[in-house]
Amino acid sequence: MRNVGLDLGSRKISFCEVSNGKVIARKTVGKVEELDVLLGPQQPAAWVAIEASRAAWAVHRSLVEWGNKVSILDTTRVRRMGIGQHGKKNDSIDAETIARAVEEQRLPEAHVLSEPRQELRHLMMSRRSLVESRSCQVTTIRGIATSFGVALPKCEPEDFATVMYQRRKELPARVRVLVEPLLKLVVTAEEQLRVLDEKLEGVCAADEVAKKLMTAPAVGPVIAGMFISVIDSAARFHSGRQVASYLGLVPRENSSGSSGRRLGSITKQGNGYLRALLVQSAWVMMRKTNDDPLARWGRAVAEKRGKRIAAVAVARRVAIMLWAMWRRNVAYDPVHVAELSAVGYELGADVLRSQAEAMRYGAAKAKARASNLKRRQRKSAALAASGSP
Repeated sequence: MRNVGLDLGSRKISFCEVSNGKVIARKTVGKVEELDVLLGPQQPAAWVAIEASRAAWAVHRSLVEWGNKVSILDTTRVRRMGIGQHGKKNDSIDAETIARAVEEQRLPEAHVLSEPRQELRHLMMSRRSLVESRSCQVTTIRGIATSFGVALPKCEPEDFATVMYQRRKELPARVRVLVEPLLKLVVTAEEQLRVLDEKLEGVCAADEVAKKLMTAPAVGPVIAGMFISVIDSAARFHSGRQVASYLGLVPRENSSGSSGRRLGSITKQGNGYLRALLVQSAWVMMRKTNDDPLARWGRAVAEKRGKRIAAVAVARRVAIMLWAMWRRNVAYDPVHVAELSAVGYELGADVLRSQAEAMRYGAAKAKARASNLKRRQRKSAALAASGSP
């Protein structure tokens, strides 16, 4: 099989083929379709390696359809292949370095998401962008109002547009002129968020894994959907610690020499958005007043180590717990999930009863979310009917 390295740039793609340690072909093209003469279905199959990037999924799909074997490289580990060595780094050199690594079979490969997970990831990223846009506009509006000595009432971000429209006449004319364009963006973002949340709710309702994950406390469609889109398959991890490490929720370690074991802050590798969502879930869980053992454990850690450290520790346990539920295909149960991790897949009658109760709890959570979506829909319709900005 041929050994090929590709360096994907924003405007060009560098191609390099290596055989027996020598470069036998180079080419630079503007788009992947122009590689048809080199890697198309009429050409001998090649083992092609490319660095992970935004364009990598589309390129991967095209090359596989042409009959090639394609590896996507983990960008956090490509330096071990020699990329950037001695300060020499450009597209042509990178493509050659990748091609040589293919021939020598020393590729730090990254996991390629299945197409359904890719679509779910795009949905989650679109939602994240809308949330950040809405937050940015709300913060700016509050800042403008504060600079004019106007204190806006506290409210949830999803209620901000309604509250502002109700109190718009109370604002000074100069403030209204400044904030009205931003308020229109808030209204638009909220409406689109509601549409995406309805779509996400439907996706999670049709996914058996998501329905199980959402039975856990402080876990809804957003966390379940993002967790599934990042992990892709529970079977590709052998332990919960691997999952925590993959998500950057394990401490850094510097224990070389005779200094003993020294642990630092978490590595923060992996998907930062999912990590932030898990920490947010941990905060919600620790604030709960029920008798959930994980929440009690988090509050105990907070008393000894502080709330921030406790939140990260709980987030790590939440990630491991969700992976274990997925791997064993069980709903959340504070008692029997731990037992299942020890005894395997055997389900006794008491465990089956607890599973049924957990699924009923998940259904109640879904009903509450549906009610909230309907409330948001009525609110959007009311804003539109009243001539909101």
